[in-house]
Amino acid sequence: MVNSPRSVPENLASRPHVVVIGGGFAGVAVAKGLADQDVRVTIIDQHNFHTFQPLLYQVATAGLEPADVAFPIRTIFGHARNVRFRHGRVRRVDQSRNLVTLGDGSEIDFDHLVIATGAVATFFGVPGASQFAMPLYTLSDARRLRNRLLSVLEETEVRGDSDGASPQLTFVVVGGGPTGVETSGALTELIQIAIKRDGLRLDPARIRVVLVDMAPRLLTGFPQRASDYAKRRLESSGVDVQFGRSVVDIDEHSIHFEDGERVECAAVIWAAGVSAGDALPQDLSSTSGPGGRVRVSADLRLLDSANVWAVGDAAAVPSMDGAFCAQLAPVAIQSGRHCAAQILHVVHGEVTTPFHYHDKGIMATIGRNAAVAELPHGVVVKGRLGWLAWLGLHLWYLVGFRNRLRVFINWTWRYFDWPSGPRLIVADAETVD
Repeated sequence: MVNSPRSVPENLASRPHVVVIGGGFAGVAVAKGLADQDVRVTIIDQHNFHTFQPLLYQVATAGLEPADVAFPIRTIFGHARNVRFRHGRVRRVDQSRNLVTLGDGSEIDFDHLVIATGAVATFFGVPGASQFAMPLYTLSDARRLRNRLLSVLEETEVRGDSDGASPQLTFVVVGGGPTGVETSGALTELIQIAIKRDGLRLDPARIRVVLVDMAPRLLTGFPQRASDYAKRRLESSGVDVQFGRSVVDIDEHSIHFEDGERVECAAVIWAAGVSAGDALPQDLSSTSGPGGRVRVSADLRLLDSANVWAVGDAAAVPSMDGAFCAQLAPVAIQSGRHCAAQILHVVHGEVTTPFHYHDKGIMATIGRNAAVAELPHGVVVKGRLGWLAWLGLHLWYLVGFRNRLRVFINWTWRYFDWPSGPRLIVADAETVD
């Protein structure tokens, strides 16, 4: 039996039903584009909140609270009478019958289906990585990592008190992209603040933050001068940046490299990449392309499909140069908006149009007063100006006035004073999904 969305007003029940799987940037953008239109919309997500992923590293390094980067999906669309939310995980998609099956066995029918499932961390088959390395892609990941980092600092102080000397402490960050760079810089700041403001009796000289990557430079999507600047700033803050390092094994207390070196470490933070395939429902993986992403046509419909669409990180979105758009938040937002417009075109019997990504630039922060931004036409902004631009952009896209205000106050306070902050070891962090 097919379960239709609950509490659908009578005047909406006959309208085309659009089911959106995923409440991330892309899924929310689709739903916003369809809000108060001549369709009814059901968003399905295993979480009842939208996560602002670009700031997860600040949650992980105790710069922000989890609630600062999350916002209830129901609240986002509380004003839209035609948008409903369903809490659950989609297990299977039956395109022939226009049905999605949830984990509890219930079924929801659709006239149009939007795949906006995002991506998850991928470990490239490295033994022990999925078990011992700590990814940073969900709010749960960020909370676990914060718990681990703060616990390690506390335990290290205790060992130093018993042994009479502060032991060697090493953190390894795998991946030199924006997440790895931002996490490395924030981790060094966390260590400095914990020692200065919390009174942890640790020797800074015996604490290492190591950033490793197989590539020959950081931030390979940025111009060379931006990569060079990021490396200089990280090294000046104490991060040991190493290139050409291939990880072959990770165990509970160490990481092993292809050249035979073994490094004992307190934590391995995995920022080496993501895959969309593992996030897709069953019966869609066969259509996957690069990075497990679903292949779509120019208007964002699945190849050979009339009513199933894919957007954001889940989709191999064609770009104008013949390749595919990067898995970035701006791509997710723009593709989500475009998808919503195309669904309305189809509903109204109009012709769809191809998606064209408008590149407004990319950014990465390196730490306090330091960021790099590549703007359109190759313009690179560095240092404090880039940092201020990064702050402004992230505040603009953050969902919810309360969250914007809290984050703005937190950033301002941290800039002028280095306050105590949310450096809390939360006992239930391991169980929150």
